[in-house]
Amino acid sequence: MPDLTDRIDRLEKAIMELVYVQHKTEMEIQNLKREMKEFKDAIQKDTENLKEEFKEFKNEMREFKNEMKEFKNRMDKEVKRMNKQWGELANKMGTIVEDIIFPATRPVIRKYFRCDPIDLMMNVERKRDSRREEFDVVAVCEDKVFLIEVKSTLRQEHIGQVKENAERFKELFPEYKDKELILILGTLSIKRELFNQLTKEGIYGMAYREWKYMDILNFEELHRKNRKDH
Repeated sequence: MPDLTDRIDRLEKAIMELVYVQHKTEMEIQNLKREMKEFKDAIQKDTENLKEEFKEFKNEMREFKNEMKEFKNRMDKEVKRMNKQWGELANKMGTIVEDIIFPATRPVIRKYFRCDPIDLMMNVERKRDSRREEFDVVAVCEDKVFLIEVKSTLRQEHIGQVKENAERFKELFPEYKDKELILILGTLSIKRELFNQLTKEGIYGMAYREWKYMDILNFEELHRKNRKDH
């Protein structure tokens, strides 16, 4: 009987240990569940906070973009106003060549004709026999020479004068006979009908583009015309 009693005692002890382990495991599971819930709640709260912060950030960025757009619009208007006033002042003082056209010549030629002028001259005079001629701006590249005639207010008759000046230029500057002669008429603004006439006559028109900066306004049109003619 002692053996049986010992075996019963051991069995009871084993059951008690099993119950204890099971109870401890259930407690640990409950604790784990609680911790998981707390973690999930914290994650959800953080996510909501992040969503709210991101929403606020998007709103701030939208406001910033709107402010930058308004600032750019104000700056564009100011640039246009200043350029127009500067053009009018240069026109009145007779300094449109020096103040507006000449400084814009090199960057415009670089942009559209892919060449950097070797020589860039203003108010170029040439005398031959009893003839004396003056040309507003002359720019010389490796294989091209640019003759830029400047008019404060562009009129129809000026277009024909540019063609005539080109012939006189060829006569007076024979050293450029092997270079392509490109004619540019520089002014402050160009009316639509004169814009079309310039393109028809093969003359580039350089003026303010919407009063923002000096540019060749009919480059694409004249480029297409030249390709079609050839």
